[in-house]
Amino acid sequence: MTTTAVVMGSTTPRISTPPLVTGPAGPCGCGCSLTRETSYGFDVEDFARDVLKRPLDPWQRWLVIHAGELLPDGRPRFRRVLVLVARQNGKTELLVILALFWLYVERVRLVLGTSTNLDYAKESWEKAVTLAEDLPALAAEIAKDGIRRANGEQTLSTVWRGRYKIAASNRKGGRSLTINRLVMDELREHHDWSAYNAAKPATNAVPDAQIWMLSNAGDERSTVLNSLRDQAIEGLDESLGIFEWSSPDPMEADDPEALAMANPSLGRRMMIENLLGEARAAKAAGGEQLASFLTEVHCRRVDLLNPAIDLQEWERCQDDVGLDNLRDRVALCFDVSLDELHATLYAAAVDGDRVRIDPVAAWEGRTAISDMSAALPGLVEQVKPKALGWFPYGPAAVAAAAMSERPGWPPRGVDVEAISGNVAAVCMGFAEQVRSHALAHTGDPLLDTHVRAAEKLYHGDGWRFTRKGAGQVDAVYAAAGAVHLARTVHAAAPSAYESRGLRRV
Repeated sequence: MTTTAVVMGSTTPRISTPPLVTGPAGPCGCGCSLTRETSYGFDVEDFARDVLKRPLDPWQRWLVIHAGELLPDGRPRFRRVLVLVARQNGKTELLVILALFWLYVERVRLVLGTSTNLDYAKESWEKAVTLAEDLPALAAEIAKDGIRRANGEQTLSTVWRGRYKIAASNRKGGRSLTINRLVMDELREHHDWSAYNAAKPATNAVPDAQIWMLSNAGDERSTVLNSLRDQAIEGLDESLGIFEWSSPDPMEADDPEALAMANPSLGRRMMIENLLGEARAAKAAGGEQLASFLTEVHCRRVDLLNPAIDLQEWERCQDDVGLDNLRDRVALCFDVSLDELHATLYAAAVDGDRVRIDPVAAWEGRTAISDMSAALPGLVEQVKPKALGWFPYGPAAVAAAAMSERPGWPPRGVDVEAISGNVAAVCMGFAEQVRSHALAHTGDPLLDTHVRAAEKLYHGDGWRFTRKGAGQVDAVYAAAGAVHLARTVHAAAPSAYESRGLRRV
C-alpha cells in the first residue's frame, strides 16, 4: 500500500501587492515589517482565536495582516482588496470572522455582504449570526430584535447601532446606503459593471472604508475581475491590493507543487490525495473538464471552458518541418472572421500518416477581404496547390464571389471547391487529428492564438468552431479546411472528384 506524502499549502500568495511599510522584520513571520501599529490584521487574529475560538489558518492570518495594512493616519492602506484563491480553502470562514470583527471590534456602522447568488451571501451571514448568538460576549451586544431573517432583509444589529446586512450583487445592491465595509463575493460572476457601480460608490463618503472582493479565477466573461486584476498587477493604484493564490501556466494539473500554490489549506482543510485523483482524471479527459479543474482548483484563468482543441495535445503536435518537400500535393483553404476584419490562407499536405499544415498569408483590418482577394491569384500561382477551398456559409463567401468575377479565375490545374458538406465533420475531424497526433503544425503564433480562442458551438450531434467574445478563429477554420482538402486530394482519384461531397465552383 502506497501512501501520499503530506503536502502543505502555500501560506503566501503567488501574486501580491508588497507592503508600503519597510524596516526590520515584524511579528508576521514572513519577513515583512508589518506590526500591530501598522496592520489591523493582528487584532483580527486575536479576535478569531480568543473571542470566536476559531483560530485563523496560516494563509488567512497572512492575508488579514497584509490586507489590513494601515496608513500613518490609521486608515486602511487598501481601499479595495482583491483576493483570489481556489474553492474550499476557508474563504467563507474568513468572511464570517472579518464581518464580526468589523462589527464588534471596529464597531463600524454598516458591513454589507454581497454575492451574485444571494444564498451565498446568506450562508456567511447565517454563520456570523449563529456565532454571535452562541457566544455570550457577542450575544449580550445584539440589539433587541436585532436579528431579522426576512428574505431580502437579513440584518444583524448591535446595541451601538452597527449593522451587518446582505444584498444581491445587481444594479440595486448597495444603492441608497453608506457602507463602511463592503464584501463582494464571487467577483468572477460579475459579467458587467452594473453591480460594482451600484455598491462601490456607497463607500466613497467614508474616509476609512474598505472593500473586500473575493473569488476564484475567472474566465473571459469575468469583466470586473479581469479588469481589476490587471490594474492591481500593474500597480498603478496603491490603494488597490491583490493577493492571489494560484498556479502558473503551464504547470500540470496533477503537479503537487502547483496544487499547493493554489490551495493554501492543503494539509489542513483538505488532503492532496483528494485532489490528485481528480487532477489526473481531468488531465486525461482534457477539454472542458481540464479547463474547469484548472479554474476551480488551480485558481488559474482559463478563457475557454469548452475548448474545441486540446491545447496540451496541440503543443505536442508542433513540428518545425514545413511543406517544402510536399509541393506536389498541397491544398489551400482561406477563411474570413465573422467581423470581416481578419482573413487567413493556410496550406496542408499529407505526409505519410500525418497531415502537415503551414501558414501562407494573413490579412487584417477593414480591407482584409479586398486585400486577400487581390493577393490570392499571385499566391495560388506561387504555391500551385492541387485544391483551393473555403466555407461558403460564412464571410469567406464574399471573397469567393469577388474572385469568381476575375478574368482567368479559377487557375488551370487547381480544383476550386466550396466546402459545403458537413462543416462540423471538418472541425471535429481537425480536433481528432490533434488528439491522435496525426497532424503536424509549425507553431504559427497566429494559429496558436486562434486555436486557444476556439470553443465548441454545438449543432445537432456535432459541433463547429466558435469564438465567445471579441476575437477571431478564421485561422483555425482555414487550417481545418486545408487539412480536409489535403486528405480528400490524397484519397480521391481525379475521376472521383464529384463523389467527394464537395461542390465544384
